[in-house]
Amino acid sequence: QVQLVESGGGLVQAGGSLRLSCAASGRTFSRYTMGWFRQAPGKERELVAAISWSGGSTTYADSVKGRFTISRDNAKNSVYLQMNSLRPEDTAVYYCAVDLDPLRIGVVTARPKEYDYWGQGTQVTVSS
Repeated sequence: QVQLVESGGGLVQAGGSLRLSCAASGRTFSRYTMGWFRQAPGKERELVAAISWSGGSTTYADSVKGRFTISRDNAKNSVYLQMNSLRPEDTAVYYCAVDLDPLRIGVVTARPKEYDYWGQGTQVTVSS
């Protein structure tokens, strides 16, 4: 059974940093794109960053470019999101997800509907 478990969220002051981790289990994920999404109250879920299986392709939301970095460790079946210079508008529940479509290996997609499995989310709150 596929399971994604996020950790590392919390409360931080504006300008601070957090590192989110997502541990995947149930199968090997090393060939598939993984992503981080977030959802704030009253807003739609949006892509934060995604990374291809090799790490060779990444994509970021414009609002986080230059502040957030996505990475992965295939040996550990894990993906990470380093978040620096956090802002109050980054406050949201952050989810990791995996795209298991074999036709999209190497492709990084921003659309939530193309991701097959999701974690339960971790809350990130940035105070001003």
